[in-house]
Amino acid sequence: MKPGDIIYGKITNILGYGAFVEADGYDGLIHISEFSDHFVRDIREYVKIGQEIKLKVIDVDEENKQIKLSYKQIHKTRGVRCRIPSYKIGFSTVKAELPKWIEKEIENV
Repeated sequence: MKPGDIIYGKITNILGYGAFVEADGYDGLIHISEFSDHFVRDIREYVKIGQEIKLKVIDVDEENKQIKLSYKQIHKTRGVRCRIPSYKIGFSTVKAELPKWIEKEIENV
């Protein structure tokens, strides 16, 4: 097992700071910050004890058979798509813009 691997693990316990997971002979922890990019009030809104879920390995401690896992990197919900406004960087002098403004005003009359 190495960082970046995608694995399935079973939730064994849930505490205020994270959820513990059993996966392929390793003891794992999903820290509360790895559930969402937003505020997480209760981890139980994401997982339940006994549930088997897909996770991403962040770090591996082979000596102690422990892993750090991420839920949000696999189950990320995308934000609202919108058009990114484009801006012209720089400026024009009033002298250069004045004829355009006058032309526009004449069209509106």
